[in-house]
Amino acid sequence: MSYLVLARKYRPRDFATLVGQEHVVQALSNALDRQRLHHAYLFTGTRGVGKTTISRILAKALNCTGADGQGGITSQPCGACDACRDIDAGRFVDYVELDAASNRGVEEITQLLDQAVYKPVVGRFKVYMIDEVHMLSNHAFNAMLKTLEEPPDYLKFVLATTDPQKVPPTVLSRCLQFNLRPMAPETMQSHLASVLTQEGLAAEPGALRLISRAAQGSMRDALSLADQAIAFGAGTLAEAGVRQMLGAVDRSHALRLVEALALRDGAAVIAAVDGLRALGLSAGGTLEEMASLLQQMAVAQAVPDALDAQDPETPAVRRLAGLLAADETQLLYSIVLHGRAELGLAPDEYSGLVMVLLRLLAFAPEQGATPRKLKSDTAAPGAAPVASAAQAQAAAPTTFTPKPRSPAVAAASRPVARAVASSPEPPPWEELPNDEPHGAAPWQADEPAVAAAGAAAAASTAAAPELQPTALGDRWASEVRAMVDAGSIAALARELALQAQCVAIDGLRWRLRVEREALAAPAQRDRLQAALRAARDEAVELEIEVGPTQDTPARRDAAELAQRQQAAEKIIHDDPLVQALMRQYSTARIVPGSIKPH
Repeated sequence: MSYLVLARKYRPRDFATLVGQEHVVQALSNALDRQRLHHAYLFTGTRGVGKTTISRILAKALNCTGADGQGGITSQPCGACDACRDIDAGRFVDYVELDAASNRGVEEITQLLDQAVYKPVVGRFKVYMIDEVHMLSNHAFNAMLKTLEEPPDYLKFVLATTDPQKVPPTVLSRCLQFNLRPMAPETMQSHLASVLTQEGLAAEPGALRLISRAAQGSMRDALSLADQAIAFGAGTLAEAGVRQMLGAVDRSHALRLVEALALRDGAAVIAAVDGLRALGLSAGGTLEEMASLLQQMAVAQAVPDALDAQDPETPAVRRLAGLLAADETQLLYSIVLHGRAELGLAPDEYSGLVMVLLRLLAFAPEQGATPRKLKSDTAAPGAAPVASAAQAQAAAPTTFTPKPRSPAVAAASRPVARAVASSPEPPPWEELPNDEPHGAAPWQADEPAVAAAGAAAAASTAAAPELQPTALGDRWASEVRAMVDAGSIAALARELALQAQCVAIDGLRWRLRVEREALAAPAQRDRLQAALRAARDEAVELEIEVGPTQDTPARRDAAELAQRQQAAEKIIHDDPLVQALMRQYSTARIVPGSIKPH
């Protein structure tokens, strides 16, 4: 007896055994039960999601006579009557399946429609199923329009396509359209487990998970891959064997690469790529696995409980999600997706992979930088806003430096502090109103005017933020700085630590206060509590309350930055070269906010 492949052997024969398309099953079942039958149905969806299967079940539901021969139209065909058995066997004379990919001309469609005038031979309805209907020619579509709009009462059309965009609107308007969804990996994994159990075959959950991912939403592909895996493993589906068969990259490689990127460890990244090359693993598969991992990390950061708790990889995904901020995860995901398209342009795929990974390192923020805040965040009162390097560069206007008039002035020119213009005010070289008498030489500007201009520029810069030191401020700031430097807190947990004020310490119970209620979420508290316990090696308990703050690590950092800012501005204003230029050019001035300390 010849072997029957799993995709055919376990094709669903009724709506009850059909998986993954509950929305279509519900609509068709209700229509059959209420006898509200349309004359034309259009099923759309990718390959292997059940278009032909649903068509055959619908044909059986329309023509089923029941086991006793007295049944009528039903949503639960018996599977035992002559009509049900013949449709399953493909020999029911009143059910016709036409492949439009190979019968796309007007002659084939005309021949089919010529038979429509005759009543069913043995069944209750004639059912014409046209697969890949979008492949029909324009003349063929036009030939069937009239019959499709007003067919005889005994004739039903079922159209199926993977590309509904190519079906003319005149055909779409005559059909009830059902969009069959791609199967979820969890649905396919569960169905594969059920099928293999019925076959009496052993399968590791990891192997079924790999097959479900590789099938990309197609149940038929999943069953075909399962057939191939059974042959490859001699009747046993082991994760290692299936991974080798598919040529898939082990998730451990993606975990190692993402962790190295999160730690800014370039040497570990290159070593991991060399390991992939030695194993002969695909660079494209590596980026695909990294994209899948980063997607799960983004989900874990947004909705921590959304990941499958039964998946053995979930703890590793959650651990990596804590190493990266949410915006960094999104950036890595975007670069990985675009990097897959660039592999074909590289000298070889591994050099292309190296460049994509180095790009991830190049765009990553520097270690020790002030944590970036989302646009939706609101800064604590009194905290000075800190712009990122990219924002400062984007906001910086082109600067103009007048040439010195003498070697002495040129020798005195040396960098004192890095100036980055971020003020919306006009640059100093634009013409400003001059109230001096006409004909006055520019170098005749008096000393008080220069001093007043310097004082005004200094006063216009950011003043020190409002900071009221508390008794526990130094202790909490040192704890937070140690955890940040160690990289044990990231994303919202790091923001919580920086924006919190320690208001009380009672033994192992620490009470913190934050102004933003969003930071007081239990998930962020638990992460910060775990990091603090690891840092102090004590069972510390954190309590978070919402209220006004006066002394937080973020305010201390802002106050220190403001002091450095004032010191840098004083150096610039007191510099002899700057004072000489301001005397020499009557309109010269220092743009407020343009001076940044090293």
